[in-house]
Amino acid sequence: MTRTKKVIGGIVLFLLLLIVAIVIFIATFDWNRLKPTINEKVSTELQRPFAINGDLGVQWSRKRDERGWRSWVPWPHIHAEDISLGNPQDVPGDYTARLKRIEASIAPLALLHREVYLPRITLVSPDASLKRLANGKNNWTFNLANSDEKDSQKPVSPWSFQVDDIVFDRGKIDYQDAIAKADIHLTVNPLGKPVAMAELTGSGDDKQAAAKNDNNYIFGWKAEGTYNNEPLSGSGKIGGMLALRSAGTPFPLQADVRSCRTRVAFTGTLEDPLNFGGLNLRLRLAGENLGDLQGLTGVVLPDSPPYNTDGHLVANFKGKNAGRYRYEKFNGKIGQSDIHGTLEYRQGKPRPSLSGELVSNRLRFADLWPLIGADSGTASGKQAAKTKSIQPSDKVLPYDKFDTASWSKMDADVKFTGEDIEHGDALPLSDLYTHLKLDNGELLLDPLRFGMARGTLNATIRLEGQRTPMRGRADLHARGLQLKALFPSVEAMRSSMGQLNDDAQFTGTGNSVAALLGSSNGNLRLLMNDGIISRNLMEIAGLNVGNYVVGKLFGDEQVKINCAAADVNVNNGLAQPRLFLFDTENAVIHVDGTTNLGTERLDLSINPDSKGARIVTLRSPLYVRGTYKNPSAGVKPGPLVARGAAAVVLGAVVTPAAALLALISPSGGEDNQCAPILKEMNIKK
Repeated sequence: MTRTKKVIGGIVLFLLLLIVAIVIFIATFDWNRLKPTINEKVSTELQRPFAINGDLGVQWSRKRDERGWRSWVPWPHIHAEDISLGNPQDVPGDYTARLKRIEASIAPLALLHREVYLPRITLVSPDASLKRLANGKNNWTFNLANSDEKDSQKPVSPWSFQVDDIVFDRGKIDYQDAIAKADIHLTVNPLGKPVAMAELTGSGDDKQAAAKNDNNYIFGWKAEGTYNNEPLSGSGKIGGMLALRSAGTPFPLQADVRSCRTRVAFTGTLEDPLNFGGLNLRLRLAGENLGDLQGLTGVVLPDSPPYNTDGHLVANFKGKNAGRYRYEKFNGKIGQSDIHGTLEYRQGKPRPSLSGELVSNRLRFADLWPLIGADSGTASGKQAAKTKSIQPSDKVLPYDKFDTASWSKMDADVKFTGEDIEHGDALPLSDLYTHLKLDNGELLLDPLRFGMARGTLNATIRLEGQRTPMRGRADLHARGLQLKALFPSVEAMRSSMGQLNDDAQFTGTGNSVAALLGSSNGNLRLLMNDGIISRNLMEIAGLNVGNYVVGKLFGDEQVKINCAAADVNVNNGLAQPRLFLFDTENAVIHVDGTTNLGTERLDLSINPDSKGARIVTLRSPLYVRGTYKNPSAGVKPGPLVARGAAAVVLGAVVTPAAALLALISPSGGEDNQCAPILKEMNIKK
């Protein structure tokens, strides 16, 4: 053998011996000797305690499912036991995460082209404890030791990392949040029993979708605890790691969560899951009060009767539409009213916003009462207790306070249409339309429009919720309300061609309807012609005091009203008529006195002035006193004082009469009967 061959042979033998020595060293090396170094390095990088407390080892074995010569290449199988990750110093608690054991295999040939490839990671009894304090600090945000370096200064690693699957026997997550007032315990099991799709939406199409996509779900989960200090429970399913890391494969999600008496159920997908691209869900909401959803969703909604909705939610978290949530073509009910439409919620500065259009084909008017703090009789649970606890037993006006603090948290631009309005025969309403705008705590309803008794009621309402106390303004205009439509059950009114017109403007301060009216300033002008008044009419309207007064004035007869006119001034909640009269076929009836909207007390005098000898029962003026809740009426003692009510009114009042002339419009092609009376007032002055 030549010298060259001997040298080459020696080198080859040395290399073989070196490889064998390395293999023997790796196979027999006690990897536990590296634990102190690993623990120290990871703790320093994560800036929190990290420790492998149990055994750390590597086993080598062939992957016999590989083809050809690759099946002879040994793979390292790494395992570590009793792993713990502690909390940062400013978050109390024993740990952020713990593992009883972790196992993983590394593909050795992938290392040759700088790829760390782990086909599967196996976790045994994973346990996480997530916390957020009242100051906003949490234990799931990692401040890496070199995180203050700019991205442009960090070298780009040529290595890549890939995991195909993560499996575990049973996982547990505890979540405590002082801000959300949450204490939730979540358990996750592989191949958990799926939540029935029929429970989420109840449709046959969803049952088929559930059967088709059932194999996409890998883990089932259950949750229980409290959220916003209310009991919470839920269950659902999620997909596996392969779907999670694939941008082109939507990650399947399914959940049914109940918090107190609110239920949120959905099924759908998370797009581009690792980058949290967006959501595409079939979403169902149900509960006793829409206002309760603010704690779960962050969306400011008004109080309401029990509700349920079913629609399609599309959410975007990236690109120009980031922070956009669109609840499309949903259908549902609020109280006994149906609701349909599309709403869009956008996160942004200075406030998030809600916009959209809503339609109710059949709107029960009582379902709107909670919007103004009144008890509709349909509320239950917390909402009913809230209303009843605030409303004084001896008061009529709503005392429930507007939640103006929440108005500044979100802006809104929502249009609402109510096509068929159910309010019984007492108040014929139709065709509600309003455009609601909420901007920096200021609420505007412009217009707020009803069809009423074949006429229209237009209003503009502004509530300045950013002020303390709140300041409000209301402008109302009623035109062409037909009396025979306004009182359809009154037989004598069916032949009436009369109508009612009204203007009212009020301003006030306070955080409830009662407070706003109790401090209000403004005026009310009303004009009605060609009507009928009777005890029967008062009974239908539910006016017991009016029933008494009419009975004392006219007995049981129906009396024709040529004209009714009112011009009422309101000053700091005290309403006093400058003009309030009824011109009937038998007499002119003048009403004066005061009514206090703040104390809800009445002190009115009704003074009739007979036009002839037909009314012989009018011996004394009448009074109406007491409270709105318990009014009383009676006859003033002593003979009728010859006040000459008509002469006083016609001779002394000019400005109110002139103002009321603007409310006159022709009815039935004939002159309004109030016109000559009001003109005569002005002439006599």
